[in-house]
Amino acid sequence: MTRQDLDSSFGFLLHDIARLMRKRFDQRARGLGLTRSQWQVLAHLARHEGISQAGLADIIEIKPITLGRLIDRMAEAGWVERRAHHSDRRVRQLYLTVKAEPVFARMRALADETRAEALAGLSPDERERLTATLVGIRSNLSDRNPPGNGTTPMAEKPAAGKPAAEKHASGKTVSNKALGGHGGNARQ
Repeated sequence: MTRQDLDSSFGFLLHDIARLMRKRFDQRARGLGLTRSQWQVLAHLARHEGISQAGLADIIEIKPITLGRLIDRMAEAGWVERRAHHSDRRVRQLYLTVKAEPVFARMRALADETRAEALAGLSPDERERLTATLVGIRSNLSDRNPPGNGTTPMAEKPAAGKPAAEKHASGKTVSNKALGGHGGNARQ
């Protein structure tokens, strides 16, 4: 692989785009008074409220003890709270507080601005296809779809006589996998 090939390599390109989007978001978010780690916690908690500290550490890819200290500081600031699990007293579930809601709303607005900048020049159809493709790739690689579990990867052709996609009630074309595939939750 040549150096020029790296610039168009799928993995390198995807990683570089994610890095540039994080950097641009960081530039916009400076005024919120949050570190990158803190806004990542808020974003993931908004998506997975009630998750355990260990589960959140796994998603964010940091050590549980490191996350514990971060959550301590965020709880002291009033942004997150720990609640006892209903059936396992050893587990503490994490939730956003009311105080975090306006900060999260501002984060969403900054994320929307960053996304609009990143997708400038793409038509709405191109944006939708890009998102659908990325959701499919994530599904192929996610823990919900480990190698060898018998599910059909996105790139494989559907069974004979079965269409690859169908019209959903919304009028949008949706893959059969999304209509009833492995049951994963494909949030954007």
